Amino acid sequence: MTTTGRSASGASDALAPETATVAKALTQEVLQSFDHAPERLRTLMQSLVGHLHTFVLDNDLTEAEWRYAIDFLTRAGHITSDTRQEFILLSDTLGVSSLVDLLTNSRTPESTPSAVLGPFYVEGPPDLPDGTDISGGHLDGDPVLANITVNDLQGRPIPGAVVDVWQANQDGFYDVQLPDLEGPVLRGRLRTDTHGHVSFWTILPAPYPIPDDGPVGQMLAAAGRHPMRAPHIHFMIAAPEKHTLVTQLFVEGGDYLGSDTVFGVKAPLTVPFPVQDDPPADGHAAHWRRLDFIFNLADQT
Repeated sequence: MTTTGRSASGASDALAPETATVAKALTQEVLQSFDHAPERLRTLMQSLVGHLHTFVLDNDLTEAEWRYAIDFLTRAGHITSDTRQEFILLSDTLGVSSLVDLLTNSRTPESTPSAVLGPFYVEGPPDLPDGTDISGGHLDGDPVLANITVNDLQGRPIPGAVVDVWQANQDGFYDVQLPDLEGPVLRGRLRTDTHGHVSFWTILPAPYPIPDDGPVGQMLAAAGRHPMRAPHIHFMIAAPEKHTLVTQLFVEGGDYLGSDTVFGVKAPLTVPFPVQDDPPADGHAAHWRRLDFIFNLADQT
């Protein structure tokens, strides 16, 4: 990624008056072309055009830079597949995903904060019984017993809530990134009991890099940014007449909490995974950890 040495600001002020007049007229012509679009589309497109044209003018964008940007987006499209969504990674690393999530899902302060979905959710994960080991019992890492409760905003338990959970393995890979893996691993769907409770075994999540072998990774490297995510477990929780919660729980004291590359960490979602000394009754190793958390779901609006 190269630059031309032009000033990063105030470039449009240096335009000749005639050129500035033509540029303004061009912008107005494009804006007016959306005048008869449906209201929401008109609002979005005219705002987008206005901001894009201002960006081009303010930064005195060169044709070479514009072509590089087009090529960047083209390469992002080429690398995208059923198991790799480069445009979500781009949105995530620019903070757009977290901003849209904030506007969409975090308007009720009493409910559990949301977090970005991420690119590795899979529709229809396997249904699993309460107490199951979503790691399959054969992965390295500290075992974790997760005890999850789902309540409404009045603190009442929500029975039958659908709890989807997924995470990366100890090497930082999700199952969909491993084509030789047989069946889903470290993901599943559970349902809360009459007390709004569900439990499962997993492993302590580790920090991992987002896929950085494509154009988004090149952007991060050029900017001197790391590709690392703070250690976390994903949750999607749905119940009738409740707003579906998409969120993540982060390991207290974990690496990259202050520099998560997708800007997803929130203080209320950063929780302890304390080490337990007593051996659990179901045969797991004596060295294990515990996760206890209560999710609060808002009513649908």
